[in-house]
Amino acid sequence: MKRNWLVAISLALVLAVVGLCGCTAGPTTVGTIDLNSQQEGIWVSGTGKVTVTPDIATLRLGVAAQAETVAEAQSQAAEAMDRVMTALTDNGVDEKDIQTQYFSIYQVTRWDREKEEEIVVGYRVTNMVTAKIREIDKTGSIIDAVAAAGGDLTRINSIGFSVDDPSAYYEEARQKAMVDAKAKAEQLAELAGVKLGKPTYISEGIQVPPIYPRGAYEEAGIPAPAPETPISPGEMELSLTVQVVYAILN
Repeated sequence: MKRNWLVAISLALVLAVVGLCGCTAGPTTVGTIDLNSQQEGIWVSGTGKVTVTPDIATLRLGVAAQAETVAEAQSQAAEAMDRVMTALTDNGVDEKDIQTQYFSIYQVTRWDREKEEEIVVGYRVTNMVTAKIREIDKTGSIIDAVAAAGGDLTRINSIGFSVDDPSAYYEEARQKAMVDAKAKAEQLAELAGVKLGKPTYISEGIQVPPIYPRGAYEEAGIPAPAPETPISPGEMELSLTVQVVYAILN
């Protein structure tokens, strides 16, 4: 009797497996999403560029001091940095526009060939800040004031220019980017012999120009060369890209 039950259960499992195989013989779907629909249409990218005159200068500056002891190096750096900060504020740079970017204390060593080992010869303290100069015409005089205040401990790593409020410029760049994208889509539609429909997808990307390059002077222990004055901000380019998918009309 027990054997008959086992045979019956085995037959039922076989039939269930066969039924499942029959159900999955066709194409597999994931819910109600049509994965192929994302590939339909005409995909194009458009670029809009606007040339602007910077109204902000950003300096990366500070001090670096080296002495036989940490306390001595730190004291020299602190005194020099106080003078640099005073020079910045006295020349119209707001305290909220000064931000510490890098601070380090590390050993300075040299290789002793006789002892065949590293010997500590001193300690270096580096303190770097970024200073945002909103009165851009004063950039040259501020650099001179900082260099005088910090003396030989002064480090000026880089200078960059930007726009305080670029929103209006990006609006113009966005319009140009959409015009560029539509022109490309219309040409593609004409070449393909189809009619261009409305956009079904739009994505935007903004290319932000770098404010300043990363300096490596303080890490290498080499004084940074001070930029020559007068300083000319020149012009800069703001760029914006859009990706647009247009439907194809039947």
